[in-house]
Amino acid sequence: MFDDCIIMAGGSGTRLWPVSNTSRPKQFLSVSEGHTFFDAALERALAVIDHAHGRVIIIAGENHVTHIIEAAKKVNDEERKRLTLIVEPEAKNTAVAIACGVVYAERTSGGNRNMVVLTSDHLITPLEVFKADLAAVCGQQEALAVLGIPPRSPETGYGYIEASQVLSLPPESHVGNYTPRLFKVASFREKPDKQTAEQFIAQGNFYWNSGMFAFSSRFIMAEFKRSAPQIAALFGGLAIPEKSDYTIRDGLSVLAMWPGLKAVYSQAERISFDYAIVEKCAQTIMVAAGFDWLDVGSWDEYARLRGDTGSEVYYSGGRSCFVDSDIPVAICGAEDLIVVVRSGKAGAVPAVLIAKKGATQQVSEIVKQIKDTGKRELL
Repeated sequence: MFDDCIIMAGGSGTRLWPVSNTSRPKQFLSVSEGHTFFDAALERALAVIDHAHGRVIIIAGENHVTHIIEAAKKVNDEERKRLTLIVEPEAKNTAVAIACGVVYAERTSGGNRNMVVLTSDHLITPLEVFKADLAAVCGQQEALAVLGIPPRSPETGYGYIEASQVLSLPPESHVGNYTPRLFKVASFREKPDKQTAEQFIAQGNFYWNSGMFAFSSRFIMAEFKRSAPQIAALFGGLAIPEKSDYTIRDGLSVLAMWPGLKAVYSQAERISFDYAIVEKCAQTIMVAAGFDWLDVGSWDEYARLRGDTGSEVYYSGGRSCFVDSDIPVAICGAEDLIVVVRSGKAGAVPAVLIAKKGATQQVSEIVKQIKDTGKRELL
């Protein structure tokens, strides 16, 4: 399988505010008791790297280091040795994060690498089908591969991929009765309005962009030099990290002092990988995902996923509410609410969200209002 896997674990996670915030974004929230989105992402990454020499490179901010160390404790000692956490000096979006991971992989290995980039805040099952889809593009030396999600509805919150020519796969790509489907990409489309999304669905050859990619490091760095030369030039000046640049924290290798990285980040353009590279790349292929994929993007979805949170709740009439609170809550005569309370324990900023079920997409508007008032400490 892959030589290196990059997990992007930064971000602010405001769609699940106030529980998800800049210091503890969505990927570190619980999916089930004792198991987070990031834990699941780490399992996927370890499953798709080469069993003998594969590595997992985690890119995240300083605020997220503690959460990642806790997740790393859950894997065995041998697997933990495969992990390296690179601490970003500041958030500069996904193009810079991916360039950082690719350059690190090449510098520390001395050659071309087969690489995959995974997100850290999605739910994916079953793992065997996910592995089969990625195996179909592992080893591609002259193309960028993207995982496309068959759309279930005309969503306006995702970018879309227009698939064209069906590409053949070698016989070894078959896994039992399952065969991955590979296409040439005709175009990438920005997040559409509702009418356009409905047209995409009706056309039948459009897929949601999952944000997960595979490539060879040599190919993708050539694309950076062609389409994002400033970023390529900045990272091109970085030397191989010295052993003294790493610290070991509870068995996890942490690169927090890569000489020159802070200067690179301070000068690099803030831009997404999609804008900088993907939409400009002429050699792009897509695997149509055969696995189930869930991007939990609202409190309504999280409530359906999580169910009972174990919060202490007292009712007088109406019990069709979802409550996630660290202090007792009483509800009288109200129904179909989502109530989220953080009292300020353990240094967290106290905040309360009360929303009618079905209206939690409006949390993004609340977050915008908070930003506009300058009270970023709430985020």
